[in-house]
Amino acid sequence: MPSRRTELFPDATDAQWRDWRWQLRSSVRSLDELQRLIPLTADERRGCAETKEIFRLGISPYYLSLIDPAHPFCPVRMQSIPVSAEAGKHEGELRDPLGEDHHRPVRALVHKYPDRVLLLALDHCSVYCRHCTRRRITSGDEGGISREELDEAIAYLRAHHEVRDVLISGGDPLLLSTARLVELLEALRSIPHLEMIRIGTRIPVCLPMRVDDELAKALRRFAPLFVVTHFNHAKEITPEAREACERLVDHGVPVENQAVLMRRLNSSVTAIKDLMQKCLTMRVRPYYLHQMDVAEGLEHLRTPIAKGVEILDGLRGWTTGLAVPHLAVDLPDGGGKVTLQPDYLVERQEKQTVFRNYRGERYAYPEPRETDCSVPYDDVFYGTRAADETSGFRPEQASGVRPQASGKAKLRVIR
Repeated sequence: MPSRRTELFPDATDAQWRDWRWQLRSSVRSLDELQRLIPLTADERRGCAETKEIFRLGISPYYLSLIDPAHPFCPVRMQSIPVSAEAGKHEGELRDPLGEDHHRPVRALVHKYPDRVLLLALDHCSVYCRHCTRRRITSGDEGGISREELDEAIAYLRAHHEVRDVLISGGDPLLLSTARLVELLEALRSIPHLEMIRIGTRIPVCLPMRVDDELAKALRRFAPLFVVTHFNHAKEITPEAREACERLVDHGVPVENQAVLMRRLNSSVTAIKDLMQKCLTMRVRPYYLHQMDVAEGLEHLRTPIAKGVEILDGLRGWTTGLAVPHLAVDLPDGGGKVTLQPDYLVERQEKQTVFRNYRGERYAYPEPRETDCSVPYDDVFYGTRAADETSGFRPEQASGVRPQASGKAKLRVIR
């Protein structure tokens, strides 16, 4: 379906439409504005009213123009317009589903993994996705993140030499002005032990006109820097989105995609295969397919775990391996990511292991007689680093990190 730009915003000039700041100023932010442009269902009208005090409504004109006005299950519509189910809370849902707040040594930083941190650069977005896992921040409840708080985060990173990788997120970091973003990146690059920077953003999806040559050239200066974007359906891959992604790649900035699996939005082999294959045509590498987090109000969008595994089973062997993402579950309350895949192993025997292939046919892999897998050259090449230095890391050991709250029921480990 082509963009409905002319029908919805007839007075917008080409120059305005291409201006990302005009897009932000012209975003639809209320039920009254929205229902003048899109014929809403009764459930959507209730959703807008009932979530008004819970989570922001905001849709850029560009992203709004992609909505199918006649179909309530349009994937763009489902990601941007609330329904009444979003206002409810269900058993198991959490305000902080990933347990990030337990591991915030300073307000703008989450240090949950041994060698990498999450840097929260700001609290607002170009579109407020209805499946947002960090809505406690992007709702505006916490308030904006100040320069002083970002400076505090930079100071923490300088003092923690185990950190080699920073993911900048929020909110959407690419809503910062290019000058302000460069200032932040220069501060990070001045820290000698930081090796890699990633930027998590939906800008190529929801506001692609933000990705101009000035931004792409600026990001290239800070290599190795990766942009991790968030296409969830092939309907979002428009000529404008393609241009934004290809501009970044052409300037030497790799782009990877993290999709979220959502019930009745993209929860089919057809939808996920098409999305991943089309990402590759833009030179965007499929990275993760995320199981929906247990954030408050998202029960209606979550799929059974088995559905994600089934979808992966329908990809492996039926399309290039480059189009098969990692299926990831970010465990509730701070357990971290684990990945799942279909079970191809049928039987372990002494001399062979039996597998099934993607067609269900059985094949035997002969096991070697020699089983010593130590690497003698490790001691020469790595010296004292041959052992895993981070194996004993606990997030609460990082200076200033609040320990995880006790008193919650824990699942018994089944052996």
